[in-house]
Amino acid sequence: MLRLRCCLLTQLLSSPSASPASHLRRLFSAAAPAVSPNPSFAVEEYLVATCGLTRPQALKASAKLSHLKSPSNPDAVLAILAGLGLSSADVAALVAKDPQFLCAKVERTLAPVVAGLTGLGLSRSDIAHLVSLSRDKFRCRSFVSNLQYFLHLFGSFENLLPALRRGSCFLSADLETVVKPNVAFLRSCGLGDCDIAKLCMAQLMLLGSNIECVRAMAARAQDIGVPCGSRMFRHALQAVAFLSNEKIAAKVEHLKKMFRWSDVEVRIALSTLPPLLMRSNHMLESKSEFLISKVGFEPAYIAHHPALLTYSLEGRIIPRYYVVKFLKENGLLDHNRSYYSAVIVMEKVFVDKYISPHKEVAPYLAEDYDAACRGEVPTRFKFT
Repeated sequence: MLRLRCCLLTQLLSSPSASPASHLRRLFSAAAPAVSPNPSFAVEEYLVATCGLTRPQALKASAKLSHLKSPSNPDAVLAILAGLGLSSADVAALVAKDPQFLCAKVERTLAPVVAGLTGLGLSRSDIAHLVSLSRDKFRCRSFVSNLQYFLHLFGSFENLLPALRRGSCFLSADLETVVKPNVAFLRSCGLGDCDIAKLCMAQLMLLGSNIECVRAMAARAQDIGVPCGSRMFRHALQAVAFLSNEKIAAKVEHLKKMFRWSDVEVRIALSTLPPLLMRSNHMLESKSEFLISKVGFEPAYIAHHPALLTYSLEGRIIPRYYVVKFLKENGLLDHNRSYYSAVIVMEKVFVDKYISPHKEVAPYLAEDYDAACRGEVPTRFKFT
């Protein structure tokens, strides 16, 4: 019976039917015999033998399915999952996480949802991805309209998929009263749909938040010196999204202390690089110590070039510092050449500009640089 239903569903999804939902209901009705309640039906055994759950998983899941008296509905659900191409492992994972998926009504819910998603142009593999990622949300009739809206916002299913892999909570937010007002407000702040989609991907709960919360987030972003309409506004929103004013104030004070910044300087740094608020204090302290004490940068210089703080201390800042210092100490590089310009370039460009030209006079430079990137300090990089 499962094989028959699977074949019927596969045939339906591959045919250009004008009314896939009605065909799906008719085919399942034709394939489903009348089944009387079976008092001897053992849910736990069914979960193990038919769904592929482990015994502990089945024991836990069966508590939510104690009302089931027959395999009829679970069989129909498994048939539609198999027809979508879900593997046995995918089905087992789905049922283990959402046992009540087996109770979903195929004709009233799953069939219309599958038909609706097919009508949006999604393939069977796309829909199978959605089942695995959205689970309980897939069991709601509103799933299709919600997904259609987010497909338009994100531009394509391929763009939406990474966000779904991080979490599908935003799909269950009410479109009319929550999501659309939030999107309209963000657009009024100068964000395009692409920016909003990226913001949603980084902060999954944002579009599902109360509109007043989103307005407060925008106010906090402006308070750190990033106005609406600026290219950094999305990054500022992401940084302050779920931070309280008190936590932001504490972070600002810590930044001032670490980098010896004035109020003006910390505002310059944050307006240029809002994600500084999200960096750990420990990481920032180690970079502050090295850049100020070792490299000799003035606090004001770092405030105007906060991109320095986004790079790895051990994997980039320190090794490149040693190379630049070595070249200057040996007369191979102009002493006025900026260390900052050496840090910000990509690895290949750095090697081409600072390593390769000196192969003959400094044959061990590439080897020493690689060692420094591994956390070692070669003897040739130790200066008095």
